[in-house]
Amino acid sequence: MNKHGDAAETVVFARADASCAAREWAEAQAGVRVVSGEPEAEDSPVLLLDGGGLALMGNGQLLRGDFQKLLPRTIPNKLNGELLVKAAKLKNVPGPLTAVDATAGLGEDAFLLAAAGFDVRLYERDRVIALLLGDALRRSLEDPALAPISERMTLFAEDSVAALPALETPPDVIVLDPMFPARQKSALIKKKFQLLQQLERPCADEEALLNAALAARPLRIVVKRPLKGPYLAGQKPAYSLEGKSIRYDCIVVPRDGAQG
Repeated sequence: MNKHGDAAETVVFARADASCAAREWAEAQAGVRVVSGEPEAEDSPVLLLDGGGLALMGNGQLLRGDFQKLLPRTIPNKLNGELLVKAAKLKNVPGPLTAVDATAGLGEDAFLLAAAGFDVRLYERDRVIALLLGDALRRSLEDPALAPISERMTLFAEDSVAALPALETPPDVIVLDPMFPARQKSALIKKKFQLLQQLERPCADEEALLNAALAARPLRIVVKRPLKGPYLAGQKPAYSLEGKSIRYDCIVVPRDGAQG
């Protein structure tokens, strides 16, 4: 399976139970070739389209984007208690609020922000992960319970390091969740996400990522880190919110007198 940046096409294997809508969506994606049937045994993960949508299959595991499982966390009392929502919340800033998830992955953080009322731009540089996320968004827009939230999410399959400084309108909040370094055996990295680690390496240039976020001139940058991990690019935040195993470092960037 080809990764982002490879000029060759990405192959998606479509099973017989894949819906026509899902197949048409996959065929419309740039650089994708849809092949009917089962994939041959391979050492690397493969993309599979079936009745549940697009999934990444490998090492005996199946991984697909799934916003349905997040619905219980969007109940108002629970949503307001989410550390990410608390970290992103701004005071005295007129809405609607805008956010950028610069390292979107499978979009779960972005979904929570959208549920909290943010209009969210999602950036994912890896082609395969962006396809998984795009299919999750496609399916969520067909679900009456999810659509009102996912309609506030827009995916860009590109590198945020290049895209952020070029934004014409500064977002209110930028969220950075660079993959934790491989040397850290974080309990956060569940077994299924080991598949994603085969596609996308931990952030190679933390300074470039942070500088790109600063160049976009947000009011706040929220950085997700391991609880005992170092600051991103050595940048000390204004404050941090800590959970059991992670923390959110909040870098406040005042703009035009607004208060973060």
